[in-house]
Amino acid sequence: MDEDEIFLNFEEGMEKSIEHASREFAAVNTGKANPSMVEGITVEAYGSKMAIRDMAAISTPDNRTIAITPWDKGTLQPIEKAIQTSNIGITPAIMGDVIRLPLPDLTGDRRQELVKFVHKHSEDARVGIRKARHDAMDAIKKLQKDGSISEDDLKRCEKEIQTETDDSIKKINDLLAAKEKDLLTV
Repeated sequence: MDEDEIFLNFEEGMEKSIEHASREFAAVNTGKANPSMVEGITVEAYGSKMAIRDMAAISTPDNRTIAITPWDKGTLQPIEKAIQTSNIGITPAIMGDVIRLPLPDLTGDRRQELVKFVHKHSEDARVGIRKARHDAMDAIKKLQKDGSISEDDLKRCEKEIQTETDDSIKKINDLLAAKEKDLLTV
């Protein structure tokens, strides 16, 4: 593995951690309807597991309701069941061909629970970033040990890796701060 491959893998690891945190944050109910809250829920249908986004159109007719319109009406019951067992805190209601999810008002206690939840996800993302940094540092030190790069290049690479790590952690912290503000705004 050369220096370019190491940095490519490192940057990919950082991006994956940030994207994962961003997706997890988007799925958290802030009191405003958002299709990403349900699109990743898996449904047992057609003899396999599928995400709701692959089986139905998801829309937000207003800022307090999510509407799910399955392409196959035979999947209404499995989708409803999957939403009920997903623990997202929303009770689905089937109305004709559409599953409606009216978002309940968030209580102060529920908002605090959700803040703790997003803090946990942000810490998981930071752990992913630190793991990517650790792997990159080990690989760079191995290159230096093998004689592929000089001591000066090692120091330069370590500094670059640390700078990118700090930037990525800042992005996670910014996402967390925005989500926390969203959750605590009544």
